[in-house]
Amino acid sequence: MINYLDNLVFINLLIAAVVFFSLNVKRLKRNIYLGKKIDRTDQPKERLKNMLLIAFGQSRMVKRPIAGLLHVIVYVGFIVINLEVLEIIIDGIVGTHRVFSFMGRFYQTLIGAFEILALLVLVSVIIFWTRRNIQKIKRFWNPEMKGWPKKDANMILYIEAVLMLLFLTMNAADFEFQLAGGGNVISSYLAPIFAGFGSHNLHMIERTAWWLHIAGILYFLNYLYYSKHLHILLAFPNTYFANLKPYGKFSNLESVTKEVKLMLDPTIDPFAVAPSNENTTSEKFGASDVFDLNRIQLLNAYTCTECGRCTSVCPANITGKKLSPRKIMMDTRDRIEKIGRNMDRNGKFVPDNKTLLNDYITPEEIWACTSCNACVEACPVNIDPLSIIIDLRRYLVMEQSAAPSDLNTMMANIENNGAPWPFNQQDRLNWKDNL
Repeated sequence: MINYLDNLVFINLLIAAVVFFSLNVKRLKRNIYLGKKIDRTDQPKERLKNMLLIAFGQSRMVKRPIAGLLHVIVYVGFIVINLEVLEIIIDGIVGTHRVFSFMGRFYQTLIGAFEILALLVLVSVIIFWTRRNIQKIKRFWNPEMKGWPKKDANMILYIEAVLMLLFLTMNAADFEFQLAGGGNVISSYLAPIFAGFGSHNLHMIERTAWWLHIAGILYFLNYLYYSKHLHILLAFPNTYFANLKPYGKFSNLESVTKEVKLMLDPTIDPFAVAPSNENTTSEKFGASDVFDLNRIQLLNAYTCTECGRCTSVCPANITGKKLSPRKIMMDTRDRIEKIGRNMDRNGKFVPDNKTLLNDYITPEEIWACTSCNACVEACPVNIDPLSIIIDLRRYLVMEQSAAPSDLNTMMANIENNGAPWPFNQQDRLNWKDNL
């Protein structure tokens, strides 16, 4: 018998979840579009290959075999099991029960595979939790991983574990499903727990697990925006729009190129007064806030998984410097979110006398970077912390003349002597005299 009240409650719950998710997507797009436009539409075939191999194929994750294999299990299991959400949604809207069960043996095989994956996901999640909280792997306990990042990482593991348990409980308490004797490859071992329950109580347990399971999935969907697990969605565009140039090749600043061309243009009078209707504000060199970064860099910040692989291979961090590439991305995302909340309150951004540089990321951090690109190579989803570091450095050097004294000395030597060393050009070959 169809319970129309249940259907109505389910439809309203589904609509509310979808609407809230849509609002979060809209907010996310607005925040990413705070950055400057950048064209990353070249080489579409190479970009598609990049996305399929790295985001979908998890090719970079398996470079660390244990964590990589566990992540692949969770990734595949969670995605595949959620195919059952389609059946749950149809059942919830129409009022049916296991609407796809007419497929017979195929359906039973599919549910059986789902149950095996659910168990594997549950085991993987327990191992992940153990590695993070008992084994305490170093990269999970850096200073930037205190507070919300630490809670968020564990919260995700708890949600995934509960959802898998609810799925298996729902199947184990479904008397008709167990009676059919197909597809219950794991839940059949849980079914004896409910052997002493009457049919009414079994039905209540199955329905409770069903409601909690779908409510948990809808909650998780909307939790993503506030979590590092937003990479589940953003890894695909992030890998597609990743920089395909060699790691050691830095981009030229368009603002610098324009300035040089103006200086070299003999038709322009440098002392002429610009017309009053012309925008005379010169473009900033480098970046001091998220508005000066490009949209891909902001997408990078939202895609960061906070796994710490970048920081664990950073030579500056390994030798005790304050630099953590992961913190660079987390700080950038925090600044974007702060600006977003400012805009939500005021309808537009009201200056808050804060900037990404200095208030979130210190000069000490960015000058510790060796520009080796180890962090870029290690990232499992093609995030580029170095590009943000370089843009912040450019601002310090070209806008504030705030380079470290050693760097200023080196640049002065290059200007005067044609080399980084403090030797006259005429003495540059003296080193060979005693050979």
